[in-house]
Amino acid sequence: MKQFQGAIAVFIGAASFGILSTFVKKAYAAGFSLGEVTGVQAMLGMLILWIIFIIMKICKVDFSKYQRKTPFWKIGIAGISTGIVSVLYYKCVELVPASVAIVLLMQFIWIGALINYLFFKQKPTKKHFIGIILILIATLFATGALESTIQEISPIGIAYGLFAALAYSIFLMVNGKVGNDYPPVQKSALMVSGAFIFIFLLLQPVSLLSINVDAQIYQYGILLALFGTVLPPFLFAYGMPKIDLALGSILSAVELPVAVAMSYYVLHENVSLLQWLGVGFILSVVVWTNYKKKDNRL
Repeated sequence: MKQFQGAIAVFIGAASFGILSTFVKKAYAAGFSLGEVTGVQAMLGMLILWIIFIIMKICKVDFSKYQRKTPFWKIGIAGISTGIVSVLYYKCVELVPASVAIVLLMQFIWIGALINYLFFKQKPTKKHFIGIILILIATLFATGALESTIQEISPIGIAYGLFAALAYSIFLMVNGKVGNDYPPVQKSALMVSGAFIFIFLLLQPVSLLSINVDAQIYQYGILLALFGTVLPPFLFAYGMPKIDLALGSILSAVELPVAVAMSYYVLHENVSLLQWLGVGFILSVVVWTNYKKKDNRL
């Protein structure tokens, strides 16, 4: 039962990430800028997380098992990585269809493996190497690169998407190694605080602090903060310890079909049959590379 509950939590957390690009597209359509969209998500996410942490402290939740030896400012600096991901990915979403942006972001799978090999000498297994090749091939279908529609896609947008995937790979590595001696909610609050400071210094969305600001941006901001900053970390923190890593990786990949489905049904973007097949193939590769038999020699 606990494993089932954990799997549901991870599934919902990944699906939450998948719907972000749809909200971002709608915010752009309403006339809001990249700075306003990324800024309001970071600001509201930071406030919500700190409020949750303060409430937990008032309710005297036991945090005694956390030693908190890491200086808090190091966690804040590490949080800059998530701010970079938001800026690059949301810029990509601005320039290319949401269904293509999520496929580009998913390239973190092989980029992360490449970083591990080049910098940490962690050689991928034969199965994972084959999986990386298959994902690259599937990406040609999933982005529409083999169809005439690719001519309509901004090359700059593709570059932003690939850089977002690189930044996301780095974020995953940093997030797994920094601040684990803090309660998850406090660690998340510190990291999002770092992202908030970075975004406000870089993009300066001062309009968010104006009394004349369009209140609609805060409606989008609440959705982006909840589904992108608050819910997924809590759901992953709850669910991941209850399931094995392989199942967690498979369930996390649900972000891809959710994002593509939302772009098709909500944004009414054109998603061809070849692109759907490419998405399905990427998911199949993720499942295959994480499926472990009792006697697996690969």
